[in-house]
Amino acid sequence: MIMCQFYILYSSILDKYYIGHTCDNIEERLRKHNTNHKGFTGGVNDWVLLYQESFLDKQGAYAREREVKRWKSRKKIEKLISK
Repeated sequence: MIMCQFYILYSSILDKYYIGHTCDNIEERLRKHNTNHKGFTGGVNDWVLLYQESFLDKQGAYAREREVKRWKSRKKIEKLISK
């Protein structure tokens, strides 16, 4: 059975959050975010994992990602992380 993760990363350089999901190893995914590549996380390499939730399948993790992104609220994200 594949376990998938919904996760929230934070960059202190950008003072921004990144919301995503993966069915890969979460540490490997974080390493990829911290490499120099094109895309939102590629410009800096200080991303840290602040929050994660496990799901039994990709659909569940992706649904949670979309739900949190729809909030469009930094305060709600920070409240979730602080729990």
